[in-house]
This record gives sequence, C-alpha cells and structure tokens, in this order.
Amino acid sequence: MYDIITFGSAAQDIHVKSKAFKILKDEKDFLTGEGLCLALGSKVDVEDIIFASGGGGTNVAATFAKQGFKTAFCGAIGADISGLEIVKELKHLKIDTRFVVKKKEKHTNASVVISNTGEDRTILVYRGASDMLEKKDIPWKKIKAKWIYLAPLSGSLCDEFAEIVDFAHKNKMKIACNPSKQQLMLPEEKLKNIFCKIDILFLNQEEASILTKIPYENEKEIFKKLDELVCGIAVMTKGGEGVSVSDGEYLYSALPNEDRKIVDTTGAGDSFAAGFLSGYIRFNKDIIKSIQLGLANSEGNLSQIGAKTGLLGKKDNFKRVEVSKQLCTENNLCITK
Repeated sequence: MYDIITFGSAAQDIHVKSKAFKILKDEKDFLTGEGLCLALGSKVDVEDIIFASGGGGTNVAATFAKQGFKTAFCGAIGADISGLEIVKELKHLKIDTRFVVKKKEKHTNASVVISNTGEDRTILVYRGASDMLEKKDIPWKKIKAKWIYLAPLSGSLCDEFAEIVDFAHKNKMKIACNPSKQQLMLPEEKLKNIFCKIDILFLNQEEASILTKIPYENEKEIFKKLDELVCGIAVMTKGGEGVSVSDGEYLYSALPNEDRKIVDTTGAGDSFAAGFLSGYIRFNKDIIKSIQLGLANSEGNLSQIGAKTGLLGKKDNFKRVEVSKQLCTENNLCITK
C-alpha cells in the first residue's frame, strides 16, 4: 500500500539563458504583446545551460518522497536517454517506478526554457511519450494507495479522466487533482460529477476562470461557483498574490513571504500543491498549516533553477506565513472571522 501514487507527465527540461535574447514590446503579432527574439541565421552564445527533469507527475512525486511518504509514479517515457535519466532520478529519490511505461513511438517529453537572464521566459514544449499513456498500460489491480494525485492529463489518458476518478473513489482512495485546460473543457455536468468525488482540487487563477467562466479578478464569484462544483477543498493559486482556499465553510487566504528569492518559476505550482497535500496529510487536515507548508515548499523551489530543486524535506524548518480565515455564510458572503 502506497501513501500516494501520482499520475501525469515526465519530461526533460533544458534551461537556456542568454543576454542575446532580445525582448520586443508592443508587438501585435504575439499573444502576450511581447516577443523573445534572436537574429536569424546567427550563432548565439549562451551564458548558462542547465538540464533538469520536469513534468507534473514526477514534480509532485519528488515532494511527496522528500516529505517521507511512500510514493510511486505512473506515467510514460520514451525509450531514450532522457527517459532513462528520469527513471534513475526517481529511484534516487526513492520513488517507485514500477508503473512507468516505455513508449517507442515517441521521445520523452521535453521543454526548452529560454530567458534573457530575467524572470520572464518562453518555453518550447514537446509533448511526446507522456501523451501516449493509455488505460491498458496501467496495472489497475496493483494501484493501491491512500491518495491518488492526478497532475494535468493530456492525450489518451485525458479521455479516461472520469474513469480514473471513479476507480479511485470506488476503491476508497482519496483524490487530489490539478486538471489540465483540456480536462477543464469537458461539459459542466460531467465535471461536476467528477469533482464531487475529488477531495482537493488545485487550480491557478486562469484555470479557475476557465472552469467557472468568471473573470479571474472576481475571486468571490469564482469561489461561489467552485463551492457549487467541488464537494471537497478548492485551492486557487495566484502567483505573487499568494493563494486562496475554500472548504465550503471557510475561505483561507495567504500571501507569500515578501523577501522570497525568485530564480526560476518552473514547477512553482507543483511544489505548492504537493506541499499543501503533504501538510494536509501530516497535520490532520489542518488547512492553515497545509497552506504554510505549500507556500514554503514553493518558495524553496523558486529559489533555484529546476522543478525539483529546493524542495523541503520532512525535517526541514521553514518560515510560516500568516493565513487569514473568513467564515462563509449561507448566502455565500464572506465575513472576517
């Protein structure tokens, strides 16, 4: 019996920094209004290049293992060097890899993270073997855990979202989930049926807005809708603005430490979610302590390059942020508690 089995992607991340990458502003051809550009046909020197593993499924597994939980990862890699290195790293972290499947048809997922040494970055994403994991690849009779964590699913397994949740629910496993945008595009009634079986739902502001169809700045309205859809705990991360959490009775909010050091934001959402769930399990469902551990774990991750660096271990001390708590009344208006 595992404490936690994570489902999701495994990837090779390559971080490249160069002052030669120029930022062009007020560009209508780019969705964000800005572009990261290079001289065409030139050879460009880079100041630094770092190889690290990523992917939502393995990122959260790393935190759970470091927090002392018996952890396994279920996902797909390619039959290549990157895939083998990821498995080697997972084993080093004492994460069980028996549920990892090799796919010869595609390479291991990969991301190239490009920046000009500032905080802004552009990510080139190759969605490879992880998208090929199918229901038939999973030895369901051996999937036995107290918790199932579903990182963003895409490809073949995304179509099995409801079935995976039903499987865990019927087998009395707790479920935490950070759905992909593809999963959030399912019909509302189908999502409501799924989310009623999920114990903790993790979303960022953009994802919460997509799900509820409410502008992300209208937080109160978003949580009214989330409380209708989610039977368990709804968590919304807000980047530098911190996090808000609803258990249907109380709304909790916290800001990150003002003096935190931000070197790389890769994996920040995964490190928060995994830290929150670790705290929720360890501290007997104490949401305040869960938020504090989640933010501290994310802060450690932000201070270093890579999605699995800087993560907290079970015995590591950390600075606890202040968490506010509001009581939600029957008409869904929140008053300070």
